[in-house]
Amino acid sequence: MNPTSEPNWHAIAAMPEFQELLRNKRRFVVPCCIFFTVYYLSLLVLVGWHADWMKKPVWGVVNGAYLFALSQFFMTWIMAFVYTSKAAKFDRQAAEILRQAGY
Repeated sequence: MNPTSEPNWHAIAAMPEFQELLRNKRRFVVPCCIFFTVYYLSLLVLVGWHADWMKKPVWGVVNGAYLFALSQFFMTWIMAFVYTSKAAKFDRQAAEILRQAGY
């Protein structure tokens, strides 16, 4: 095939390798989104319904709510790092699929 021509996306989408790539991405992205949403919303739930527990000092004037809120920053960075690592793998798989399709 001519590498400058437009890829036949319908043919690529029908390839078993492409379907496997989509399954792998879904298997990674959906649980990550669910985990992060639950983790993010849990601060609101804990502060709303367990305020006494979250007010308890952990270290000086720093309480559980502050520590949990701070942990959300770290969790965001960790998830971003994990996602970029996985995305690189997905990109390699996509490039291999295009190579197999002749592009």
